[in-house]
Amino acid sequence: MRRGRAPGPKRQQNETRILKAAEEVFATAGFSGARTAAIAKRAGVPKANLHYYFGTKEVLYRRVLENILEVWLHLGDSIRPDADPAQALAAYVAAKIGFSRRRPHASKVFANELLHGAPQIRGYLRQELKRWVDAKSKVIDAWVAQGLLAPVPAKHLFFLIWAMTQTYADFDLQIAAVLGRKRIAPADYQDAAALITRLLIGLKVPP
Repeated sequence: MRRGRAPGPKRQQNETRILKAAEEVFATAGFSGARTAAIAKRAGVPKANLHYYFGTKEVLYRRVLENILEVWLHLGDSIRPDADPAQALAAYVAAKIGFSRRRPHASKVFANELLHGAPQIRGYLRQELKRWVDAKSKVIDAWVAQGLLAPVPAKHLFFLIWAMTQTYADFDLQIAAVLGRKRIAPADYQDAAALITRLLIGLKVPP
């Protein structure tokens, strides 16, 4: 994780713009195909500023990936020991679908990284992400032990949620084509979240 003084408002604004632009360019061109000149142009900043803030394309790419993963982990804050399983899982699904809708490029950057062997984030996956999944799985297991949730392999439950929610970002063109639209409509995301939630709520043990 990053260390040091918090950046000033101007620098923070420029970094945010660059990270957003980089997320879009990396999603469409991949790491090897992305050019810092294209990222700078999309961000509306001089190329020299991009390299001043981030140094190299690899550093910028890692920052983009770190930002995506940090946000994703926080989306699961609803999964707590004292939470109602149905409400917690519904909130998690809504957050994940919402993120796929707002930032589809983020999921595509992550998917591209995995498809290429995760060279930049393999360590993160095996450490931070694994710790997060282990901790959240203990919450799921506790709900099962309390009779609040049907027996389920907790880690595989997360894999399924990720697959169901991130497909609306990773394969948005396919979904839109099958639905007969140019792009996925807001109502489609709502329908998806409702269906996924209904499937998961079926795991809750009736009182």
